[in-house]
Amino acid sequence: MPIPETDPKPVISVTNLSKRFGTVEAVSDISFTVAAGSITGLLGGNGAGKTTTIAMLLGLVEPTSGQIDILGHAVPKQRHQVLHRMNFESPYVDLPHRLTVAENLRVYAMLYGVRHTEARIRELCEDLDLTALLNRPAGQLSAGQKTRVSLAKSLINAPELLLLDEPTASLDPDTADWVRGYLENYCTRHHASILLASHNMAEVERMCDNVLMMRTGRIVDQGTPAGLIARYGRQNLEQVFLDIARGTGHAAQSEVAATRQ
Repeated sequence: MPIPETDPKPVISVTNLSKRFGTVEAVSDISFTVAAGSITGLLGGNGAGKTTTIAMLLGLVEPTSGQIDILGHAVPKQRHQVLHRMNFESPYVDLPHRLTVAENLRVYAMLYGVRHTEARIRELCEDLDLTALLNRPAGQLSAGQKTRVSLAKSLINAPELLLLDEPTASLDPDTADWVRGYLENYCTRHHASILLASHNMAEVERMCDNVLMMRTGRIVDQGTPAGLIARYGRQNLEQVFLDIARGTGHAAQSEVAATRQ
């Protein structure tokens, strides 16, 4: 997916961002941008700092130091000016179990000030094959159904920026492929941007224009999926991921290069 040249200002700009929890430095002096209309992958092993980075972008965790600008506003100080223009999805964050699918979506529509709520819910449920589940309590859904409902929640306000954490987790291969296509088309139609945290390297290769590789709280390399594969002399992005996560191959050299940039 080409990045449009008509809007050079990034939707996310992070400069020298760090977060410490006591003596633990979860994120250490990272800088990156996410271009308008692009899909950017945020990759790394467990404990690499992805979740903390996303939490700071959402304004849920205050940085120890550094600067975050989202859609032209400083976060967390000005987060209330941009939260209605963005959204977040993770299948690991449960919706209230006793509320039905429809009730959950209505609650989030009200929180985001969505107009024509019922029409928007119907549209999303048709798109994501959730219509038959509207009156079912969220706690009675399968893992895959919960993932689709969570995705519907993240799109309820037609966001300009989506932060996604494993958006196709628990989905069967056919449904997961359809969701990826839906998200790609959504970006194209709405000139929206996505920051995607995923452990599915084939998904990242397919969807992402740019990839940020994290290890021990730092961005140790970045580039297009094809560029990273070529740089590491590997056959696919999963092999590159393993090199970086394990600190083998060219990972050490790439960390030095990334630090100098």
